[in-house]
Amino acid sequence: MTKIVNGASLQPLSGGPPKQIVLLLHGYGSNGADLISLAPHWRQSLPDALFLAPNAPQRSGGGYQWWPLHGFTPVALAAGATQAAPAIEAFVDRKLAQYGLSDADLAIIGFSQGTMMALHVGLRRTSAPAAIVGYSGMLVGTAELAHAAIVKPPVLLVHGSADPIVPVAALHVAKADLARLGIEAETHVSTGLGHSVDPVGLRLGAEFVAKGFDA
Repeated sequence: MTKIVNGASLQPLSGGPPKQIVLLLHGYGSNGADLISLAPHWRQSLPDALFLAPNAPQRSGGGYQWWPLHGFTPVALAAGATQAAPAIEAFVDRKLAQYGLSDADLAIIGFSQGTMMALHVGLRRTSAPAAIVGYSGMLVGTAELAHAAIVKPPVLLVHGSADPIVPVAALHVAKADLARLGIEAETHVSTGLGHSVDPVGLRLGAEFVAKGFDA
């Protein structure tokens, strides 16, 4: 199994030991340093959280990928996410054990391909994470999910209405697929936004994660 060894991180604003972990999973061809940029916007509302933004294990151009995007068929996407999942699961387990925390102290945030991984890993944990937030992504492997043992964490999906990379339809499909699994995802569509995260999406994400940890 490929191991995740590096990336970006931001220690808790409180200065104390982490009471929560916010895992940030970047998009295709990007890196952890790109997604850790969300953390400064969230630290005030999550002062005890350690932010971890690992680099995906595989190189892709100047960045990294969770798996090579050769095809966008449901089968290809599901296979890619399945292949990439063990490295993330091992990283999460290692970090939770390191700080003496549990899945209830974990939030998983993804962007684009990272959202596919956040949902894939988060729904298959042995106990539910506090929250999953997916930006500009999609839910893959739905055929298999219907028969898998899954947990039902709070899920927030955020998407730009003008996303040219992952169309906003993916948000509506994911919401419907999650509802069939018994998960009522919260959603927000940012009008006119492309493949990106805007200030409203940032604020909603921070509030959603804080609420998940409080619960």
